[in-house]
Amino acid sequence: DERYVRLSAAGDPLEKLNAVVPWEVFRKPLAKALKRSDGAKGGRPPFDAVMMFKVLVLQALYSLSDDQTEFQIQDRLSFMRFLGLGLGDKVPDAKTIWLFREHLTQARAVDNLFARFDKHLTKAGYLAMGGQIVDATIVAAPKQRNSDAEKADIKAGKVPDEWQKKPAKLRQKDRDARWTVKFSKAKADEEGKTKQRDIAVPAFGYKNHASIDRRHGFIRGWNVTGASAWDGAQLRNVLDKNNTGSTVWADTAYRSKKNEAWLDKNGYVSDIHHKKPKGRPMSEAMARANGRRSKIRAFVEHVFAQQKSRMGLFVRTIGIARACTKIGMANLAYNLTRFVWHQGRTAFA
Repeated sequence: DERYVRLSAAGDPLEKLNAVVPWEVFRKPLAKALKRSDGAKGGRPPFDAVMMFKVLVLQALYSLSDDQTEFQIQDRLSFMRFLGLGLGDKVPDAKTIWLFREHLTQARAVDNLFARFDKHLTKAGYLAMGGQIVDATIVAAPKQRNSDAEKADIKAGKVPDEWQKKPAKLRQKDRDARWTVKFSKAKADEEGKTKQRDIAVPAFGYKNHASIDRRHGFIRGWNVTGASAWDGAQLRNVLDKNNTGSTVWADTAYRSKKNEAWLDKNGYVSDIHHKKPKGRPMSEAMARANGRRSKIRAFVEHVFAQQKSRMGLFVRTIGIARACTKIGMANLAYNLTRFVWHQGRTAFA
């Protein structure tokens, strides 16, 4: 008890999360996804579904593997209190955690869980408003070491012959993650002058495509693809139809005649960055307009920065279905912490 008092005095973030988030709102979608029996046939009773869901939230917040999660729950008082476990209570092991997440993946339950909390946000007064900001970020996965022939088969949607003969190896090969190249700015000193140049950095994994509402900064729509997918093609898949604002902000990857026509047809107002004219310098007016857009669009970068730096988002699983669960839980966990932040501001307003 004294330890818990000290944790609270130090500002345990999980205690705040527990106090603010209404965890019971997730029980119904969890029950629908798990479809557990009534226990009439006997057997060991399962762990509480909401408690197991909170275990996945811990994984998302602290970038924990299943084995690490089991150990940390055993070891940390803050984790035990968050889950409602005492020192004498049984802790779910790594296999149980994996199986629970696998059931949610097979049921594609993360979409429903995300939507359920978004509904709670609306009821709590955090309506999607002010327009929406769209962007995507690469989420790294363990790199695959494949031959050129194997890569060609994967791109063609085939399973390499050698893998078919070795089921154990096939289970460890991610055929949905993709290689891509991302460009970053680097300073180069040339003859005493400092210039910026683009550096191509290869990356392997998936992409988290997301949109946030400008007013509150919650993720309202999201989708997962391989890392090589074109950002612009996902625009219509992540926009939130319930946003009370019609303006859409995004970088130049989302500007195309097809997207502009679709936005106009569906009642959206495009404030997407303009591309530099080919072979000509960008006009001063266009550069100023893009600068204005950048100040607004930068808010979505803060979301991805928190997921990658503080939450350490990384896909350890195999296949896009499991990656969707992993990244979807990270998006949901971000919204949970954002909700706590907003409620804290309201309490001291």
